[in-house]
Amino acid sequence: MDEQQFVGLLESLMQPDTERVKSATATLNKNYYSSPASLTALLHILVSHQSPNLRQLAAIESRKLVKRHWLDLPNDQKPQIREQLLQSTLSEEQSLARHSKARVIASIAQIDLADGQWQDLPDFLQRASTSQTASHREVGVYIIYTLLETMPDMFQENMSAMLQLFTKTIQDPENAEVRINTMLALSEICMVLDTDEDPQSLKAFQDTIPHMVRVLQQAVDDGEEDRAMQAFEVFNKLLSYESAFLNAHFGDLMQFMMQLSANTEIDDDSRSQALSFLMQAVRYRKLKVQGLRIGEQLTTTSLQIVTELGELSAEDEDITPARSALGLLDILSENLPPSQVAVPLLRAIGPFVQNPNADYRRAGILALGMCVEGAPDFISTQLAEILPMVLHLLEDPEVRVRSAALNGVARLADDLAEEMGKEHARLIPALVKNFDLAMQQLNGPAGDENLAIIKQSCMAIDSMIEGLDKEDASKYVGELVPRLSPLFQHPEVKVQISAIGATGSIASASEEAFMPFFEGTMQTLGQFVSIKDSDDELELRGVVCDSLGKIASAVGAEAFQPYVTPLMQASEEALHLDHPRLRETSYILWSTMSKVYDDKFAPYLAGVVKGLIECLQQDESEDGVTLGEEARELLGQEVTIAGKKVKIADIGAGADDDTTIDIDDDDDEDDWDDLGAVTAVAMEKEIAVEVIGDVLTHTRGHFLPYFQQCVEAVLALVDHHFEGVRRSAIGTLWRGYASLWAMAEDNGMAKWQSGLPLKVQATDDLMKLGSLIMTATLALWQDEVDRGTVTDIHRNLAATLKLCGPAILTASIGENAASPVQQIVEMILSILQKRHVCQQDLDGEDEFDVDLESSEYDWLVIETAMEVITCLAAALGESFGELWQIFEKPVVKYVSGTEKYERSAAVGTIAEAIGNMGASVTPYTTNLMKIFLKRLGDEDPEVRSNAAYGTGLLCEKSTNESEITGQYNTILAKLEPLLHQQQEARLLDNSAGCVARMIKRHPNNVPLADVLPVLIQLLPLREDYEENEAVFEMIVALYQQQNSVIQGLTSSILPVLQKVLSPPEEQLSDETRQKVMQLAQQNTSRRQRRQDASSAGEDGQFFGQRTYAIYSKSTGEQCIRQIYNEQYDSNSQAAIATSKCRGEQETDPQWCVEAHVIHERRTDDIKASITIEHYIIPRDTNPDNRQQDDRT
Repeated sequence: MDEQQFVGLLESLMQPDTERVKSATATLNKNYYSSPASLTALLHILVSHQSPNLRQLAAIESRKLVKRHWLDLPNDQKPQIREQLLQSTLSEEQSLARHSKARVIASIAQIDLADGQWQDLPDFLQRASTSQTASHREVGVYIIYTLLETMPDMFQENMSAMLQLFTKTIQDPENAEVRINTMLALSEICMVLDTDEDPQSLKAFQDTIPHMVRVLQQAVDDGEEDRAMQAFEVFNKLLSYESAFLNAHFGDLMQFMMQLSANTEIDDDSRSQALSFLMQAVRYRKLKVQGLRIGEQLTTTSLQIVTELGELSAEDEDITPARSALGLLDILSENLPPSQVAVPLLRAIGPFVQNPNADYRRAGILALGMCVEGAPDFISTQLAEILPMVLHLLEDPEVRVRSAALNGVARLADDLAEEMGKEHARLIPALVKNFDLAMQQLNGPAGDENLAIIKQSCMAIDSMIEGLDKEDASKYVGELVPRLSPLFQHPEVKVQISAIGATGSIASASEEAFMPFFEGTMQTLGQFVSIKDSDDELELRGVVCDSLGKIASAVGAEAFQPYVTPLMQASEEALHLDHPRLRETSYILWSTMSKVYDDKFAPYLAGVVKGLIECLQQDESEDGVTLGEEARELLGQEVTIAGKKVKIADIGAGADDDTTIDIDDDDDEDDWDDLGAVTAVAMEKEIAVEVIGDVLTHTRGHFLPYFQQCVEAVLALVDHHFEGVRRSAIGTLWRGYASLWAMAEDNGMAKWQSGLPLKVQATDDLMKLGSLIMTATLALWQDEVDRGTVTDIHRNLAATLKLCGPAILTASIGENAASPVQQIVEMILSILQKRHVCQQDLDGEDEFDVDLESSEYDWLVIETAMEVITCLAAALGESFGELWQIFEKPVVKYVSGTEKYERSAAVGTIAEAIGNMGASVTPYTTNLMKIFLKRLGDEDPEVRSNAAYGTGLLCEKSTNESEITGQYNTILAKLEPLLHQQQEARLLDNSAGCVARMIKRHPNNVPLADVLPVLIQLLPLREDYEENEAVFEMIVALYQQQNSVIQGLTSSILPVLQKVLSPPEEQLSDETRQKVMQLAQQNTSRRQRRQDASSAGEDGQFFGQRTYAIYSKSTGEQCIRQIYNEQYDSNSQAAIATSKCRGEQETDPQWCVEAHVIHERRTDDIKASITIEHYIIPRDTNPDNRQQDDRT
């Protein structure tokens, strides 16, 4: 081997000449590295060469070759090599070079010690670590650290001795490197320390934590950024280990990190790292943090830090303490209950928004915006206090404050769409005012600031308008679109994006009201559909694609038809432009088009499915590490790989190979496991999976040729490393099952019936698919750590049970596996008892108080589990009664919860379960009645409403007659205060439903003369239309019984009937509507009408209205749901109309119009009587005349 040429080739690797580097690499790999002699040569260079850069490179290259060639070296040479390595490392003057040599020693030791060789190494390390020479101690501890990284088990038997050593070295009086290296070693020894079996060693480790804190504090005080970052990294790593390591000092550590983060005297990087630790602590130790009750302190500390945001623009992505503090507020609101975050925040920001310092005013509204997503339910209850502050800040004299206020409006509207939408009359004019003012001052000295206002205004309008119903949104189309459309051509691409995005949302919300602007908007946006010359253009193209989809859903299939084909072609081209965001918008466009066109989307399915499947089959390892010679230009720079920042070492500058990416070293493969967090490809797959669900749902039978292929592709992603993909995969699979079920029913399969064994057998395809999905769901559900995914599992399972019934509960999931019902019950119980892994801290080892208040996200997990219970009851029917014996205690526990949302959900769950299980509730009647009676007096109207609903259902379903009727007077006494018009609509409706059920079941136990007049005054129901069924079933039943009380109230009931037979149609189900119509017919006669007309005389005034509904003569099926009304105001008009109807009644056309003619006679403004006539009016069968016939 030519050693001179070998050294020359190594030196070539450090040159800036790319071609020379490639040539040298090829020669080394071909002619040298295949021989064991190359390792000997590299080790010789490592211990003896004068150039530190070459020694560094030799260390890197030799580590690669140790595993390949060390065993092939002559055994008689090895002792000398080992000794030279040790002595060279001890005498190495440069710290980075010492570390590089130490890693080579660890690589050799990993082989030798496993083979029984190098027996004197442990003694050497002990002597070096306790040497009087500081550099020797540094080397000894660092080699131990590298050995702990690669082969930690070798130290397990000597754990006590190691910890005794580290207890000394962590307090090294001379050398900071010794202390830092000890921290690194301690972070690795946790991997093999058994906290349960070795409490003494655990205690010894815990005793080192205060010393670690001092090491970090000293590094921060001395401005030693590298050492401080290493220390922070150790503490972050400890958070991911068993909680036992930090528990003893966790509270003190949190206080220390808060002090660091708030200390404006230290460097910003250290403060940001302290905030990062706090974020991870809240995320992974939320129960511990909550138990310490430091949420308020964390919140107010963060709020104060946000005031330091300064003049940073919204586009500035640098990590600063202020930005990190905003991130901490976001995590706090997601993981801690409102009482520890949202409540103290709202208390604190009041003075902030009134502060004369603009930085404080901005901080207040920004902090509020960050907390909305995590606590939307609580924030929604505080809007009355929040909105005046927001409106005040939208008028602030400082542009940056108004910009922050606009951002706050957008965030509030994103998460509180309905509640914010109710305030549109106050908010949208304020947004427009900011927009107009910024446009006027755009060319002034504060042009950039006003440009930011324009963008923020557009985004706020975008968010606000989506929360409005069609009628309200339509009011603003003419005002907003002419303002936004000129910005489509703005030179600043982000302005274009915000304006186009807002326009799409305006169209989506306003629907046909957007039509006057449709053609012009399409002509302008059409020019952007194919742009692709830069990243900015691709980003703009994606937003245009998204907005065009919204416009299509607004104007409808027919109007948008001319644009479909070119838009679909552009979207398929976009898949090949190497822009993840653009690909995502293409998928979303396909979803929207499938909704708009339904089965007419079928011609595009082949291309759509092909694109989506290709997305799902992408190799995500491509986002990992594939650094070749081209990466040489990145030397010394920090790059982001798979979402993680990695520094590429500059060998020529003598950088430490600790941070060098060693792409050929198999030892480092595990290091990349953590980089699979969230990649661009993973997020793209999440969208694609959701779109598959949308497309198959809307194209139904046309999707069947692609069904199996898509199910197989999605099923493979159920255990994906990214929770977003897992979540969307489970959702799409269940949607696929529901769609296949609906198609089977369309093809003749009977509708499901409740109960097991099955009364209706599902098709073989459904049973096979159900088995696959249920098996995957149960496996994921068991171990899923992401609460959002668990919540979605609950929602999907509940929806499927409700839609498809009990068949899924009979799915085959393996011979030895427990039945689906048993596993579902076990999982729901674990959720209700807060024992599921997604409800625990990271390791789930700590005991905690199950009565701790939940964050809103945590509560969703429990609330949706209760939905599964009610839907399980729906699927099982009366056979659910046996399961209620299991569920009753854990559900009832929440009935007495301190939080109103707990009580409301629990009472509602019990009520729904009763309604679904029917008479099998009877054994539980006494206990449940006590619960409902108590909650009828709850302080919260929602709880009272659910209690009224449940009480009525219990009275209706239970066969325990004596218990039920014995409580009637008590129930009525409890309900009496609720039956007043000033109560909330839903509470009134459910109270009315309760009374109706009581009367229908036991009319003789209710004082009808006292109760019915009050009940009739509450009609028609205003919000909970489902209760109309109970109310009108009761009224019909009383009329059928010829009850005198109800007959005497006919004059009050008839106007109610008129209102419920009028729009909105959702007031009544089809079945209930028929009964109400029949009731109206049965209570009138033509004789009574003529008598009323005669008694009125010529001066009597008649006011009438006809309500028409079109029916099939042969089947009685209602064919057109729209109601047609005709009003008249004279006796003669009514007589002529009704006479005509009678004359034509004998005809027998195919289609008929059923008419209810309601006459109200008034004399001297006093209501005298009301009569209703029923006629069958022929509908012209000539298609040319049908439009005119509809009108008449």
